[in-house]
Amino acid sequence: MRSVRLSLWRIGLVCALVGATALTAAQTSSSGRLLVVFRDSSELGIVDAVSGKLLGRVPTVKGPHEVTTDGKLAFMGSPAEGVGVIDIAAQKELRRFNPPGSAPHDVLFGNGKLFFTAEGYKSIGRYNPATNAIEWMLGLGQNGSHMLVLGRDPNTIYVANQGSNTVSFVEGIAAGPPKWQVTAAVPVPGHTVEALDLSPDGRELWAAASSEGTVHVIDVATKKVTYSAELGMKDGNRLRITPDGKHVLLLDGGGDGAHAIFVVLDRASRKEVKRIKLWDTETGAGGFWVTRDGSRAYIGLRTVDRVAVVDLKTLEVINHFPMPPKSGPGCIVWLD
Repeated sequence: MRSVRLSLWRIGLVCALVGATALTAAQTSSSGRLLVVFRDSSELGIVDAVSGKLLGRVPTVKGPHEVTTDGKLAFMGSPAEGVGVIDIAAQKELRRFNPPGSAPHDVLFGNGKLFFTAEGYKSIGRYNPATNAIEWMLGLGQNGSHMLVLGRDPNTIYVANQGSNTVSFVEGIAAGPPKWQVTAAVPVPGHTVEALDLSPDGRELWAAASSEGTVHVIDVATKKVTYSAELGMKDGNRLRITPDGKHVLLLDGGGDGAHAIFVVLDRASRKEVKRIKLWDTETGAGGFWVTRDGSRAYIGLRTVDRVAVVDLKTLEVINHFPMPPKSGPGCIVWLD
C-alpha cells in the first residue's frame, strides 16, 4: 500500500501502500525474500524474491489480510482473529493479540512499534512487541478504519476509512503517554475509499475508491482533495507511489471484466501511462510491493495462486511465481 511507504519511519508498509515495514538493509530486486499473505490457507509464505521458491509456510490467524515486519518478526492482521506475531527465522507463530470485537485489518511497523487499524472500534492502536502490550487505542469517529500510512515523521498517521469515505489525519507525540489527536477527517468523493499512499515528498496523499474505480489526490498542507479521476477499475483496492515519486501504481484484481490489470499513472501530469495485463482472468483482492530501487513490483494474484513480477522500467510482466494451491496470495512485503 517500494514506495516503501517511504522513510525509515515508513519502511515496510504494505499492501499498502503501499505501503510500508521497518527494514534494516537496502531493498533491491536482486536479492532478499518476500513475506506473502496466504489469505485462503491462513498462512505466512516466505518466498525467494529471485527464484520464486517457497522457503516456508507458517500457519497463523484465520483469513489474514495484511502483513508487516521489523526484520525479525512478522505481524499478520486478520479481521477475524486479530494480529498474529511470527518469528520469521523459527517459522513459528509466537502469540496473538485481539481486542474482542475490534476487527484489526492493516498493520504497519515503525519507530519500534506496531500500528494497526481496528474497524470494529472505528479506531487505530499501537502495540509494543517488546512488552506484548497494546499501549493505546484512539477512536477516529469514522466507519471502516481500513488502511494506514505512516507519515514522514513519527508524529503523523493517515487512515483510509472506507465506510465513511474519508481520510483521517492523526497527529501527536510518538513517545510516552498517548497524546495523539485527530486533526481532520477529509471527505473523499465516491464510495469505499480504501487504497492509500503518501508521495515521497510528503505533499500528496493518493487514495483510490475500490467500488467505483476512482482515484483522488489530497493536498496534505490544506487537507483538501485537489484532483479526482475515473479510471474505470472494478476493484482498485491497492495503490503505491514509486520511490522516485514519478508513477502511481494501482492494482485492479477485477480488471476490465476479463483480466487482472496493473494501472500505471504519471504522478505529475495525472495521465495514464499504461495498463499491464497481469493474468487472463480476474484474480480478486490482492496486494503488491515495490522494491526500494523502484525496479520491480511483486503482485499477489489471489484466485490463481500466483505472484506476478513486473519490471517497472519496461512496464512488462517478466515472471509468475506459482504459490501453493488454494493459498490465495495477497499482501506482500520485502524481507532482506
